[in-house]
Amino acid sequence: QVQLVESGGGLVQAGGSLRLSCAASGSFLAITAMGWYRQAPGKQRELVAAVTRGGRTNYADSMKGRFTISRDNAKNTVYLQMNSLEPEDTGAYYCNAEGVVRGPAGIGTYNYWGQGTQVTVSS
Repeated sequence: QVQLVESGGGLVQAGGSLRLSCAASGSFLAITAMGWYRQAPGKQRELVAAVTRGGRTNYADSMKGRFTISRDNAKNTVYLQMNSLEPEDTGAYYCNAEGVVRGPAGIGTYNYWGQGTQVTVSS
């Protein structure tokens, strides 16, 4: 199993920056893709950015140029550096990871979510 613990959320003024971190722990063989999603009040959860184990990244269009995702494979940790924050970036940010685990039925890849960390950007 994989546990994801996020940190780094908070309250920031528009134009400010925050850095989110998410560490994976537990009993797994490997963590492959990791990413960040966000959910604003009354809206569906959406992809912010994702990164493969090899470092290939993918960003939502509205985050390109402002957000940077990175990871430390040795620490099984993914980071999200958020710059030039806007009030529209307000929401709960969730870490997501694909973990390769050994279970009763053999080795499989499963999707895991963190508990979320709140980001609030004031205007």
